[in-house]
Amino acid sequence: MKIAVDFDGTIVTHEYPAIGEEIPFATETLRRLIADGHQLILWSVREEGALDEAVEWCRQHGVEFWAVNRDYPEEKIENNNHYSRKLKVDMFIDDRNVGGLPDWGQIYRIVNERITLNQLIRERYNQGLPHSNHKKKHWWQI
Repeated sequence: MKIAVDFDGTIVTHEYPAIGEEIPFATETLRRLIADGHQLILWSVREEGALDEAVEWCRQHGVEFWAVNRDYPEEKIENNNHYSRKLKVDMFIDDRNVGGLPDWGQIYRIVNERITLNQLIRERYNQGLPHSNHKKKHWWQI
């Protein structure tokens, strides 16, 4: 599977332009996904030096991405008249997802078992585990 992974707020906490603290189990999970044969693309709004710092931080933590901010490693922006910032991947891992970022254990299960976040939530609900730490607002109907 080809998977795009955001950096700030997903692998590390938001401290842009600095690099924040690692989110628990992020690099461990990414290394495991790579070992499982997935192609990971770092997909970040960072550019130039800030992007290089993020790539190097990941490398120092044992995560080598298949590509960075492109669909495949050899893609040249200047040679691609149809270049788009929209990647052609199977999945995005990003803290800006609807519902936020699941924990990295849940992310691994979603990828490895090919299940949806909705299935994980239902599973937790059926086991009597809390599925959300948000208190229901009085105007919420669901």
